[in-house]
Amino acid sequence: MSWYRWKGEDLELSLRVQPRAPRDGFVGPDPGGDYYRVRIQSPPVDGKGTESLKRFIAASFGVPPSRVTILSGEHARYKRLRIESPRLFPIPVDAA
Repeated sequence: MSWYRWKGEDLELSLRVQPRAPRDGFVGPDPGGDYYRVRIQSPPVDGKGTESLKRFIAASFGVPPSRVTILSGEHARYKRLRIESPRLFPIPVDAA
């Protein structure tokens, strides 16, 4: 399995999120290639981490936050997201 998949014009990502990081950023795929690791500054309290992740992903992929949907794992480190018609792909393709 890959950490990303296209469904028509939409992109689905499987992410492992590290909260309370020094800065927001993409780290790289996990050793098995099932998840892409992402760091977020916000703590995982009261949904702040998830909202921060949505804003970071939206800005990185060139879409408004309303076009980023959490498909699963809203309160977990492992999340699946859908990005509606992303304009950018900021993660290197060879990272798959």
